[in-house]
Amino acid sequence: MPEFLSCLGIQSDDLILFALKGSEGFGDSVARHLGIALGEHEERDFEDGEHKSRPLINVRDKDVFILHSLYGDATHSCNDKLCRLLFFIGAVKDAGAARITAVVPYLAYARKDQKSQPRDPTTTRYVAQLLEACGVDAVVTMDVHNRAAFQNAFRCRTEHLEARKLFVEYVCDLVRHYDLVIVSPDAGGIKRVELFRRSLEGILSRPIDSAFAEKYRSHDVVSGDRLIGNVDGKLAIIFDDLISTGTTIARTARACAEHGAAKVVAAATHGLFSGKADTVLADPALEKIIVCDTVPAMSRLKDDAVRSKLTVLGCAPFFADAISRMHTGRSIVELLS
Repeated sequence: MPEFLSCLGIQSDDLILFALKGSEGFGDSVARHLGIALGEHEERDFEDGEHKSRPLINVRDKDVFILHSLYGDATHSCNDKLCRLLFFIGAVKDAGAARITAVVPYLAYARKDQKSQPRDPTTTRYVAQLLEACGVDAVVTMDVHNRAAFQNAFRCRTEHLEARKLFVEYVCDLVRHYDLVIVSPDAGGIKRVELFRRSLEGILSRPIDSAFAEKYRSHDVVSGDRLIGNVDGKLAIIFDDLISTGTTIARTARACAEHGAAKVVAAATHGLFSGKADTVLADPALEKIIVCDTVPAMSRLKDDAVRSKLTVLGCAPFFADAISRMHTGRSIVELLS
């Protein structure tokens, strides 16, 4: 029996972890930290674009975790990956699994959680309904755009993991000799920044300031120029849930530099790096970028100058701990504290 699971007093074959195509690398790392092998499965593509997937091992009466991060890449769009996850959940359900948990490090459509224009969709809720309709019993993800909207969209069990602890551990070694200010790139992220600021303040045992940038978005046009808070002479850490095209982060970095920040660092859980992110994030105002590996960030940046700014924090051990806690009925809250 693997040592990690043996110390918990459970049989390793009680828990089965699958990782679907595109998420195998992250899944391998999670499985390694759990001390188990990934479950064997088949994913087959047909000439007309359809596909089928199925487990190749017995899942009857097992506690099954299916890992798939729903970011789009050159092989599959986020829609393709969502469809594959749904179909595999259905296949595992039909094969008699006792419980099915979708482990989704990056959850697509989490940003579309409210109506911002007439007749707008609330796509977060539709994704929740699809997952539940296919038979999922629980969903685990990390740092969605709006935690309350995510939790309220589902009727099944949800577990929301936070990478804040990983960033605090890394940043503490980076910034001990600087005066700090934690910056939100918009007003909506102020609570996220405040939690991060308080965590850092508690570890470093000294006051840390906060600030936020003005930002308005209408029909994909971003406006707003003010920076509220004092960054002069300080190391400014812009903290957010994700970086997509990089426009918001770059605008905030320039504002911090223009207001006298000594250095500017960006930290965000998910490094999507889409569109012209290579060009946008090359801005000299931004010295360093820190993300987690919920998305394979390094491979999404092609510019060597931008790649040299990038640090990727591994969160597979965090997910492995969450899976083992769910499997054994232990507290997830303790993991986050």
